[in-house]
Amino acid sequence: MSRKKAKDQTKLYTHPVRTRVTESVYNRLNAFVGNGDCHSIGEVARRVLSREKILYVLKDGSMDAAMEELIAIRKELHAIGVNINQVTRQFHNASTPDQRLFHALKVAEQYNKVGDQVELLLNKISLLSKKWLQK
Repeated sequence: MSRKKAKDQTKLYTHPVRTRVTESVYNRLNAFVGNGDCHSIGEVARRVLSREKILYVLKDGSMDAAMEELIAIRKELHAIGVNINQVTRQFHNASTPDQRLFHALKVAEQYNKVGDQVELLLNKISLLSKKWLQK
């Protein structure tokens, strides 16, 4: 099965342009492929020649540890939420008041864990905001 023809034939790349570059220029162009929104060195060259914008992404490694801690807190809160849902289901399926009381106490214990995690989360966010908003 053949490819569909492009609707606008004037925007197709039909004229090849070849050039040679030094190793350092090649490495700079290749950096745009790794860190930018271009998928090939040819695309980088086309954008440079046509003066189009190239999105270049720089990663700030100083926030990695903080983000890992926030992700761990998020996972813990999710696990606690799953536990609360399971205990709530058991509460509704319980037949005696003693069983319901037992399940209610388990839910209260889970909510205390949520409170601890939220307090930890708020502390981390306040530290991040001080770092982020420093003048």
